[in-house]
Amino acid sequence: MLASCSSQEKMESAVVRPSTFDQHCVSCHGEDLKGEIAQSLLDGSWQFGSRRNDIFRSIKFGHPHHGMPSWDHLLSEEEMDTLVGYLLAEEKRLGVTKPALPDTLETQDYLVNIEVIASGLQNPWSIDFLNENKALITEKSGQLRVWENGVLLPDTIVGIPSVRNQGQGGLLDVAIDPDFASNGWIYLSFSHALPPSNSDDNTPGMTKIVRGQISEGKWVNEQTLFEAAHDTYRTTSHHFGSRIVFDPDGYLYFSIGDRGAGEHAQDLSKPNGKIHRIHRDGRIPNSNPFYGQKDVVQSIYSYGHRNPQGLAVHPQTGQVWATEHGPLGGDELNLIRPGLNYGWPVISYGINYNGEIITEMERKDGMEQPIHYWKPSIAVCGLDFYSGQLFPEWENQLLVGALKFEEVQLLNIEKERVMYSQTLLKNGGRVRDLTTGPDGAIFVVLNNPDIIIRLSPRNPV
Repeated sequence: MLASCSSQEKMESAVVRPSTFDQHCVSCHGEDLKGEIAQSLLDGSWQFGSRRNDIFRSIKFGHPHHGMPSWDHLLSEEEMDTLVGYLLAEEKRLGVTKPALPDTLETQDYLVNIEVIASGLQNPWSIDFLNENKALITEKSGQLRVWENGVLLPDTIVGIPSVRNQGQGGLLDVAIDPDFASNGWIYLSFSHALPPSNSDDNTPGMTKIVRGQISEGKWVNEQTLFEAAHDTYRTTSHHFGSRIVFDPDGYLYFSIGDRGAGEHAQDLSKPNGKIHRIHRDGRIPNSNPFYGQKDVVQSIYSYGHRNPQGLAVHPQTGQVWATEHGPLGGDELNLIRPGLNYGWPVISYGINYNGEIITEMERKDGMEQPIHYWKPSIAVCGLDFYSGQLFPEWENQLLVGALKFEEVQLLNIEKERVMYSQTLLKNGGRVRDLTTGPDGAIFVVLNNPDIIIRLSPRNPV
């Protein structure tokens, strides 16, 4: 029984502690689960993901570089599942909750203020700014929200296209035209379903890109910029990609994940598993790498991607960078160049979630190596080069969000290499998106809790 619990707590406990915990876990995590040489299991902070599957995989595969061994060789899956159930039941019994966001955090360079600027959201996915005082926020279920003068407005934009809100799909990215002040264009990516559709059916879907304008709270003048051939739509509900960025030449880039069909990432006749490039009005640039080739999706710019949910353009070089989810291990940071093959699923630094080998190869001629990879996977999502004035030490460094690890990382990029990294924020929530705001602050979209926070230096320069 738990050494630190009172007799009453012991009597009230309906949780039976498995013998495997006493045999294998106590020496590191403590008799009372509050940590010895390893971290506490009752502080509400799960370093490698808080969901049941995340905890199970941490036990099964371990995190050797953090001192956590793999138990796959010693424990059965039933025993591991019992351990997970016990840990979660203890959390519930003792009322353990995630620690509240601090007001400040200390980084290597700055003392940073944390301010919640929007709450009451439902699964926010993306944010982009119309001007310094106004931003648009997508909610996955299909709402486009307005944040203005520090307040999340109660009314949503009317007339947004319907979305296939299943699994990872829904209303996803929002991006503001570089010339918005003169043309008013706003771009959306979402999971589009073939009619008839509703949130409960299993109709095929694919990532779609549109643009429109907002007039008196209504979405108007919608134009379809990319809609894949309907015979390529898939009934799976994951890996939509969906990020949108613009380069200095005005081209629009967007990502589509492999939609659960890894082999499609190598097939140029399929749109999924690719990063695409188009003009902002949807036309295909004749300088695209596969332009004019037969039986090829003409908008493809690069291929061999699993699920790129981070896209960013370097403020000085104009180069396009992407992060993509690996399987279990092998999240990647890639520098995107035209016509190149980034390898999925032929090469990978990850394995399947059930432990099965996807491929024996990590390298192959003709396939690009990532600039950087994360093993274990942190679930990379959201990407931006810092380009504001409030944090001059971070100029042109890369902000990376993580869902599973619930963190914001800052990568120092020099000559197309990651020189070092630091973690700015940890365990605040699943980081879905992040961006440099017009005021130079860093805005972070979190899930669980569904809030948006603003990071600014305590003593601005």
